[in-house]
Amino acid sequence: MAAVKEIYGFLDQLAPFATQMDFDNAGFLVGRGAVQVERLLVALDITEEVAEEAAELGCQLIVSHHPVIFHPARSVTDETVTGRVLLGLAEQRIAAICAHTNLDAAQGGVNDCLAAALELTEVGQLHQDGVDGQGRPYGIGRVGIAHRPGLTAGEYAAFVKEKLGAASVRFAGGGRPVQTVAVGGGSCGSMLADALAAGCDTFVTADVKYDQYLEAKALGITLMDAGHYATENVACAPLAQQLARKFPEVEVLLSQRHKEVYEGV
Repeated sequence: MAAVKEIYGFLDQLAPFATQMDFDNAGFLVGRGAVQVERLLVALDITEEVAEEAAELGCQLIVSHHPVIFHPARSVTDETVTGRVLLGLAEQRIAAICAHTNLDAAQGGVNDCLAAALELTEVGQLHQDGVDGQGRPYGIGRVGIAHRPGLTAGEYAAFVKEKLGAASVRFAGGGRPVQTVAVGGGSCGSMLADALAAGCDTFVTADVKYDQYLEAKALGITLMDAGHYATENVACAPLAQQLARKFPEVEVLLSQRHKEVYEGV
């Protein structure tokens, strides 16, 4: 078995927590660092259902992408969703490590997984935020060449939906065939200028606002919203595989209960 703190140390090497954005709260958020982990669960979010799943599976640790504590908690009771989740973890002695924007930006992290899922080639960084302590450049977003250049916006949206298992893909066509594609897992609509500067004709992200669609259309860039869950959950299975390789004595499981929160047509 491995201690919670050992697993945290590996994740810190993989995607240094020091590189997280200022607003973030990634890190070792719940539990005791010395606890030995026999079984762990990987999930995009730590919801009540995921906490229950971990307890039923006999897990001592959940590794998630989104922080289980994001805003300061003024109380921990069963009267709030966050309180119920935290109580469930504490009562079942389950620890939580959450790798958020540090995993978004890291090499091999969320955005590289998204680029791989969409079969982009010649992949590079969309925006470089800095260099980590190991000398590796990090940054949000990736850019690459489409798997089959020349598709229309509608054809590419259908491809994105299939590859990501998205509930739906909303898009505003920029009027050009799809060739150079930027991707940003989660809420990256604000990076439209980066996609333009990189010479992209298409940008796949999530949580796109109305005014961002208007701006993209005016700029001649196809902007696609494939959903927050779909554009980030692609990193969970690869993360679980890396943890399993590093800690062969720990049984690493992937959440089967956490699904897309909404439905589409």
